Amino acid sequence: MTPDRNPPELLTPTEMAQADAAAPALGVAGPVLMENAGRAAARVIQRQYRPCRTLVLAGPGNNGGDGYVVARLLQQQGWPVRLAALAPPRAGSDAALAAIRWHGPTAAFTPDESRRADLVVDAVFGAGLARDVEGLVADTLAAAPRIVAVDVPSGVDGATGQARGRVAPAERTVTFFRLKPGHLLLPGRDLCGDTSLADIGMPPGVLAPIAPRTFANGPGLWTVPRPGSDSHKYARGHVTILGGATMTGAARLAADAARRTGAGLVTIATLGAPGGSAAVYRAAEPGTLVSEAPLVELLQDPRRLVWVCGPGLGIEAARSALPRLLQAGRQVVADADVFSAFANDPTALRGCAVMTPHAGEFARTFGPPGPDRVAAARDAAALTGGVVLLKGADTIVAAPDGRVSINASAPPWLATAGAGDVLAGIIAGLLAQAMPARGAPAGGMPAGMMPAGMQTAGISAWEAASAAAWLHGRAAVHAGRWLVAEDLLPALRAALDEAT
Repeated sequence: MTPDRNPPELLTPTEMAQADAAAPALGVAGPVLMENAGRAAARVIQRQYRPCRTLVLAGPGNNGGDGYVVARLLQQQGWPVRLAALAPPRAGSDAALAAIRWHGPTAAFTPDESRRADLVVDAVFGAGLARDVEGLVADTLAAAPRIVAVDVPSGVDGATGQARGRVAPAERTVTFFRLKPGHLLLPGRDLCGDTSLADIGMPPGVLAPIAPRTFANGPGLWTVPRPGSDSHKYARGHVTILGGATMTGAARLAADAARRTGAGLVTIATLGAPGGSAAVYRAAEPGTLVSEAPLVELLQDPRRLVWVCGPGLGIEAARSALPRLLQAGRQVVADADVFSAFANDPTALRGCAVMTPHAGEFARTFGPPGPDRVAAARDAAALTGGVVLLKGADTIVAAPDGRVSINASAPPWLATAGAGDVLAGIIAGLLAQAMPARGAPAGGMPAGMMPAGMQTAGISAWEAASAAAWLHGRAAVHAGRWLVAEDLLPALRAALDEAT
């Protein structure tokens, strides 16, 4: 699946039901949508499999109605198809009309019948299922040798991606009009297998009253800042990264990522940390600046608008520095030790531009996210007034206004030490290029080198965090298996090329 090539809007099951209900008033009747959905699923099956003994398992709702259409169309193409109904459709429903048109053989809805088939079409329950899948349904699906699911595998929650009860994984899933969050969120994404999105003729006007707030992350959702012909290093922003005395590699990774993502200047501020860390930083990448000046002095420089606080910094240093950065009105990317420094005190993070906790750090700061991690990230963003990027294989990026992107670009091998530091640097590098300069030229900037409105990218903190998550994952793909965090840095170039 390539979700960034599909329409970006994601619809929850409730929102999809609203779209279905609105379609007839816009000229497309429910039976037409059902026929188109079944035809789309049948085409995927014919494209991916040779004719074989096929059992369609149909539920009593619209998902089952799609299954009746699939069975009829496959049979018309000469496939040996039988249909097993869990229960008859409700009289007068679209599914009942589809069932009337099925004149082929039927079978009992049992594990033995499923086991005899070569291919099972799971059209039992759709994404809006409100109860766990157990008993006969779970046993029958578990006996299938391979499954193609209609909409979602029965039991996958379309809103959260959680498995409700015992869910049999599908080799392929065919869904319609728009993906749902559960197609991208784990474990739903894995349970769906290879997911195809089909256009079934749903009128686009159904989206306007729904006003979706959840999106599949990808380049269609944001634009990577590009320097103009009159650009210069000051116009591309200055990122300052607080560097700790011991875990010096974390700040160095973040600094290099910020530079490679386009920040004009990047400084690691050691804040006079003992142990010779400034010398370590100076011996690293030659393009990174190093400062031992105290924080109060650094904050006097109006160019230093974007800061990274947390990677390798140390808990006490994070506890001391973050409030001062926020009080000074800086754009802060908060990561790592910040979440230990302010455990159980999320209000201390109010004013951060972007926060990047992994699941454990999120729980430490905001409480356990529970099964609905999208809702938890939204709540945390609303509480703090900043963007919350909940890291994982299905990274969630939530804005205070309720917008959420779900990222699916990250391969499994991205889970390695230091990868989060790179991500924090990417966010800061993108954010710096969107920040307008404040105040007069300072720190030796040549007169006339800071024109009014010098930043033109206009990327918001939510867009910067979403773009960074996608670039981070794509860089890992380009870097290849067995990567270490350092491998992400040169691979960022290919990821940026893809996005622009």
